[in-house]
Amino acid sequence: MTRRRTSACAVVAALVVSGLIACDEKTQPPITRRTSLADSADQIMYGARFNLTDKGLSRAEMLADTAYFFDDNTRVELRGVETTFFTLTGARDSYLTSRRGTYNSRFGSMIARDSVTVITEEGRRLVTPELKFDQTMNEISSDSVFSLTEPGRSLEGVGFRSDPNMQNVRILKTRSGSTGMVTLPGQ
Repeated sequence: MTRRRTSACAVVAALVVSGLIACDEKTQPPITRRTSLADSADQIMYGARFNLTDKGLSRAEMLADTAYFFDDNTRVELRGVETTFFTLTGARDSYLTSRRGTYNSRFGSMIARDSVTVITEEGRRLVTPELKFDQTMNEISSDSVFSLTEPGRSLEGVGFRSDPNMQNVRILKTRSGSTGMVTLPGQ
C-alpha cells in the first residue's frame, strides 16, 4: 500500500509541477500593427458623399467608401476616394481617384494620398502620390513627384500648382518631358 501511495503521490506531484510550469508561461495578447481609425473616430460613415462649395458655387463632389470623423466632425479621414471637379458653370472638369484622403471642412481643403490619379475631360492624366485641393482657390497642387500625360505629350517633375482641369499648370521642377513635332514660328 505504501508503494501505491508513493506512486500516487509521485503522479500528483508531477501534475502539480506541470500545472505550475504551464501557468508560468504567459501568452501576450495580440498586438495590431497600427491603431484602427474606427477605434478613435467620433463617427463612421459608409458610402459618404460631400459637396464642396465656395460662395454657393459647387467646386467638387467627393465620394468615399468609408469616412472617419474627428475633431468635432471638422476633419474626415477617407478611404476609397472619388472626387469630381466642376467648372464655374457646373460642367464636369476632371475626376480624381485615390486610396486615402483627408478632408478638413474648417480650412476648406482636401488631401488625396496613395495612388492619386486625376483625369480631365480633355484626356490629360496626372499621377502623383499626394495631391492637395484648396476649395477657396479652386487649385490642385503637390510637392511630390508627378507624371502628366496628354495625347502627344508627357511630362515628369516634382511639384506643381494648377486649376483642376490642368489648363494653367505651373511646374516647380521639371525632370523630363517629351512632345510630338513642334513647328517654330517663321519656318
